[in-house]
Amino acid sequence: MKTLSSVAGLALLVAAAGSVPAAQGQRPGFTLTTTAFQDGGVIPAKYTQSVKNPASPKLEWSHAPEGTQSFALLMHDPDVARDKKYQDVLHWFIFNIPASATGLPEGVPNEPTLSDGAIQIKNQGGVPGYRGPGAPAAGPYHHYTLELFALDTKLDLGADATRDQVMQAIDGHILGKAVLVGRFHR
Repeated sequence: MKTLSSVAGLALLVAAAGSVPAAQGQRPGFTLTTTAFQDGGVIPAKYTQSVKNPASPKLEWSHAPEGTQSFALLMHDPDVARDKKYQDVLHWFIFNIPASATGLPEGVPNEPTLSDGAIQIKNQGGVPGYRGPGAPAAGPYHHYTLELFALDTKLDLGADATRDQVMQAIDGHILGKAVLVGRFHR
């Protein structure tokens, strides 16, 4: 049986460990953030299907791995098993984001090819670009997962590629991955 003092001591050790600076020469981890919502927090309506034309949230990342040649961003709802299969709902897939990028602005246009060369494939709604969360009010919150991949290559695919084709193309080229999760239901 643990005593109060041993539990308090453990808490102090955990708190202290979290504040220890990175070892000399060790690089901070690859991180994906947004000012639109907290990691694990509720996604505001303006980024969801609660409004007529939802905007993609502004995203920022830091500490990309050395050797990164491009980024790919996948947004999906893993709480859905469509047609009783493993595939979940694809809300956004954009790849060939330039290696020099440190984020995406709010409201990325829903066009197959962006001015910086990034390519967006069709989402679950059949259009290229961002599709906001749309989980129904009945039931629990869905977890909308944004996965940012740092790649050692640019992909030789076009906007007509499928999600499976993009995933196959990045396999073996992932230098790092950063994840951000938001929750939503109507």
